[in-house]
Amino acid sequence: MNTHILSIASILGVFSIALGALGAHLLEDYLISIERLDTFETAVKYQFYHVFFLMFLGFNYDRLNQRIVKYAFYAVCAGLLLFSGSLYLLCLTNNIFFGLVTPFGGVSFICAWLLLLLSLKNSVK
Repeated sequence: MNTHILSIASILGVFSIALGALGAHLLEDYLISIERLDTFETAVKYQFYHVFFLMFLGFNYDRLNQRIVKYAFYAVCAGLLLFSGSLYLLCLTNNIFFGLVTPFGGVSFICAWLLLLLSLKNSVK
């Protein structure tokens, strides 16, 4: 599972860089015109932050409570899909409906961090 987590983190890291470059270069004028550049940057930023979270999980998988780490991994993936994904869709479509999904991603991120805390308290000594 740790290799799986690290692989997903690596792929998401690549996408973070690619999407950041896309937003900064190809989409910048469009995003500025619809006043969504900050929103796009927030999506990329949170995605990239959670790449490091996943890397921490993967590198410390054997030292933490593995069952809880799996739930944290799934919570981060859900958070990325719901938070960053909804913000990307909001920016690309300018449809505010997608913004209604974003808080659910934020809750998923919060759950993932709480699960990390729980896994640390229940870690293998």
